[in-house]
Amino acid sequence: MSHKVHCRKYEKELDGLSQPPFPGPAGEVIFKNVSAQAWSEWTEHQTRLINEKHLNVMDPDARKYLTEQREKFLSGSDYDKADGYVPENKEN
Repeated sequence: MSHKVHCRKYEKELDGLSQPPFPGPAGEVIFKNVSAQAWSEWTEHQTRLINEKHLNVMDPDARKYLTEQREKFLSGSDYDKADGYVPENKEN
């Protein structure tokens, strides 16, 4: 069952996630304050960051960096972009 949240990224009421994205307090905060749309966009952006910046998610520094970028992205702050990323042309 879908629930509504006041999304902190988009500053409006949107559908929330069906469950917290990961265990613990940070997952609960995201579940209660981030829309499913914003979370989906974050996971796509996170994948681009990992690929373009050649991050090893087993490295504590890389995980810390991704956590910082996640907070910036979901809060609507300035966040790092993936160097060299070219959006797919969906018209073809």
